[in-house]
Amino acid sequence: MTFRNTFTWVLSALAILPLYAAANIDITDAPSRPKNMIIMVGDGMGPAYTSAYRYFQDNPDTEEIEQTVFDRLLVGMASTYPARESGYVTDSAASATALATGFKSYNGAISVDTNKRPLTTIMQMAKARGMSTGVAVTSQVNHATPAAFLVHNESRRNYDAIATDMLQSDADVILGGGQKYFSEALLGQFEAKGYQHINDLAQLESITKPKVIGLFAEVQLPWVINDTDPNTLSRLTQKSLELLSQNDKGFVLLVEGSLIDWAGHNNDIATAMAEMHSFANAMEVVEQYVRQHPDTLLVATADHNTGGLSIGANGEYAWDTELLKGISASPSNISVAAIANEEWQAGVSKSLGFDLTAEELQQLSNARMQGNEALQIALKKLIDIRSHTGWTTSGHTGSDVQVFAVGPAADLFKGNQDNTQIAEKMMSLLPKKD
Repeated sequence: MTFRNTFTWVLSALAILPLYAAANIDITDAPSRPKNMIIMVGDGMGPAYTSAYRYFQDNPDTEEIEQTVFDRLLVGMASTYPARESGYVTDSAASATALATGFKSYNGAISVDTNKRPLTTIMQMAKARGMSTGVAVTSQVNHATPAAFLVHNESRRNYDAIATDMLQSDADVILGGGQKYFSEALLGQFEAKGYQHINDLAQLESITKPKVIGLFAEVQLPWVINDTDPNTLSRLTQKSLELLSQNDKGFVLLVEGSLIDWAGHNNDIATAMAEMHSFANAMEVVEQYVRQHPDTLLVATADHNTGGLSIGANGEYAWDTELLKGISASPSNISVAAIANEEWQAGVSKSLGFDLTAEELQQLSNARMQGNEALQIALKKLIDIRSHTGWTTSGHTGSDVQVFAVGPAADLFKGNQDNTQIAEKMMSLLPKKD
């Protein structure tokens, strides 16, 4: 028998004991099935990222290395490979399709099968049951992961079509970036359908009821390391929970730390750690919500691993977190400022948080003369050498990723599984149709 055919029987046969101890929840108050489900995706967040974040957050003045939210909630692992025709290394679209529908598809697919036919998503299933749905992300809202939960398209690159199709998703909350893909005419259609449209984070407080589409940047939200408000994803998550929880029938929410992946593609460890901190904080917001609402299930994972990050490199048994903590801006911002200022050396050293040797200054000077891109690469290389950080690729790798869970039925996600099974399990936990 298939997993999907036997899962209902398994649910009834097993005594499901959720992981409430880690969240300090009284198990006597907890149902065996969730009313609400939240899936969190750390885009590109392979296992090395969560390990690196643990060490990045470590207090060097204590004997122990403190746990993070990832350590507290870890329950298993998941494979991420796409449909056979795309090999073993997935992209975000195929992986998001697996997490949203329970089916493998080709790289680039947005919740369509290998024949480009639409696949039913967990968000559609929730809507059919009268539940609320939402997405809160740090990329554009029509990027691969949120798109796969809300719409269907043969290519993740069809951004304009995906933005238009989001109108038909009937999602109650759509929060993130992507202003350039939503014309005034399209936003007018959203408003005609009852959506409140906001484009400034300060306007979040004024929203007290669904529906809302909030687009807070032209494309991606600002890199956390450069942002005056490093808690943006937590704010978007908190507001989403506040709005969606108004539905007595429950909700399904996707939260994505999208830019972990983008920093990984850039092989930018300082920016990646700041994005990890933002995602960890958002996970703690949800963890606290589960404490207060024992009828809520959180499942978090990565869609794939990006960059082939290694903690330690070039034969050195070391990784310098203190150096990384001292970096106050992304290499991209440091580079732009250095190109614009003839007296650039002091500014670069201040942003990096350490003094540069004569050799390092010369290397950066040579790169600066070649332009912004060359200087960015030189800065990242310098940070990697100084911190003993390694990378194997600017793309994705095929390694398994971690799975984190807490709440009703969290034990179902223990152990080794495929990413499609995460979707299957969550779908099986939805209430029966009226």
